[in-house]
Amino acid sequence: MRFRHDPQVWSTFPELACGVLHVTGITPSADVDPWLARHAEAARARLAAGPESGFPEIQAWRRAFARMGLAPTRYRCAAESLLRRFRRDDRLPRLHPLVDLGNALSLGYAVPVAVLDVDRIDGDLAVRPATGAETYLTLGGNDERPEPGETVFADSAGRAHSRRWTHRQSGWSAVHEDTTEVLVVIEALHDGGTETVPRMLAELASAVADRWRAPVRFAVLTADAPVFAVAPAAS
Repeated sequence: MRFRHDPQVWSTFPELACGVLHVTGITPSADVDPWLARHAEAARARLAAGPESGFPEIQAWRRAFARMGLAPTRYRCAAESLLRRFRRDDRLPRLHPLVDLGNALSLGYAVPVAVLDVDRIDGDLAVRPATGAETYLTLGGNDERPEPGETVFADSAGRAHSRRWTHRQSGWSAVHEDTTEVLVVIEALHDGGTETVPRMLAELASAVADRWRAPVRFAVLTADAPVFAVAPAAS
């Protein structure tokens, strides 16, 4: 399996900074509370100075959504949605330790983080314009079809694993209790994203190695080196 962004995405968004991490041997029993607490506190401190809509990281995604023809206050990137929820509830729901860790990083850095079950991805995975023939399963269990030209995460079988790029992940590849192999994708568009994403990757890799003692591979992608090859899970 390979992960990549379509050349059209790099052409339209040359400011994109992307990091990818692959890990095998995940279990649902790890304790990630120290990372959750640290990033929750960082988010509280930033939000005390003003709402997430003013964060440079979020403003960059709002501009990107507007460029894609989407109303940025109707369709928000996942990081903005997490921050809005956290500002309201002062906590995030607990789902799975690795998902919780990804959400904590997203909250603390205000950058979208996707966490996907590799076993639910058919063939390669690309961030690309939709053809309109893809199928997308909502978290509520309903099937949808992305609009032609909409940016999605799509696999070789034509299944969309996100809608509107970083707006919402699919329930199809959501991490669950039996998940063992995971792909994490971190994407930033703000000035300074090329420094933020490697820092997030390094922190995530360190946390995963510490909590799961599992094999981890990660890389920063660019327009000149846009492909991450996912090694098969160890037998």
